[in-house]
Amino acid sequence: MNFWETVTGSDLTREWKAFEARAAILPTGHRAAWEQIKAHLFPYGDFTGRNLMPILDAALALLEETARDGQSIEEVLGDDIQGFCTALAGGEGARTYRDRWRRQLNQNVARKLSRLGG
Repeated sequence: MNFWETVTGSDLTREWKAFEARAAILPTGHRAAWEQIKAHLFPYGDFTGRNLMPILDAALALLEETARDGQSIEEVLGDDIQGFCTALAGGEGARTYRDRWRRQLNQNVARKLSRLGG
């Protein structure tokens, strides 16, 4: 990956299209699980989503492998896909982008208030 790809995000676009091409050939149940996994993992992403790419790649590889083995989604993930995604992202209490933004906003407000009071 070169500097220009990093700045423009073209590497992410290319990787994302590869993920979607891989997911398109999955059985219906596995594709539906892929859509749910993406939806549940997005809140844990950073501004670009670059930090989620290895996690999404591993989750998609798991779906591909289980589809090849003939296992159903229920056998692999159970009925708690959100819990699976939470575990992938770092477990309960893992910080989402909202948590990071909230912390930054609170720090900025506290800094401004301290300047006014002092």
